[in-house]
Formats: sequence, C-alpha cells, structure tokens
Amino acid sequence: MRDYWLSKLFFDLQQPALAAQFKANRESVLKKYPLQEPVKKALLDNDAPFLAERTNAYLLRYYFFTIGLKDAEFINRLRGG
Repeated sequence: MRDYWLSKLFFDLQQPALAAQFKANRESVLKKYPLQEPVKKALLDNDAPFLAERTNAYLLRYYFFTIGLKDAEFINRLRGG
C-alpha cells in the first residue's frame, strides 16, 4: 500500500532548504504532513522495511541519502539488519 503523504514528504525533501530543516529538526517538518503515527515513528526510527512497503523505492533511497545514511547501512536496514 502506497502512502501519498509519505511519498510527498520524500519528494519535497529534494528541496535543499527543506532537507536542511528536516536534518535539523525532523518533528518541525513532519508536522506539515498528515502522516499516521506509525509512519512518523518509522521515520524517526529510520525503519527502512516499514517505509519501503509504503513508498517508491527511488524516493526511499533518496530519503536515506538525504538524512546521511550510507548505501551499505541503508541496504542493511532494508534487509532488517
């Protein structure tokens, strides 16, 4: 099941100013999107498998790049490690 607002957040984070704000204070950015609580928790926990079920793979990878997670760690998280 795709989550429109999660995908919208990930798409919007391609804007450098919003990405910088997100890195500084995730909660302030998350308040701008009507995300369900489990989705917010997954974002705060960097829960890749949970998020992968709800958004496009390219947006998901870009999101983890934006928050500074290296590819190897992203793949490890995606596999549940």
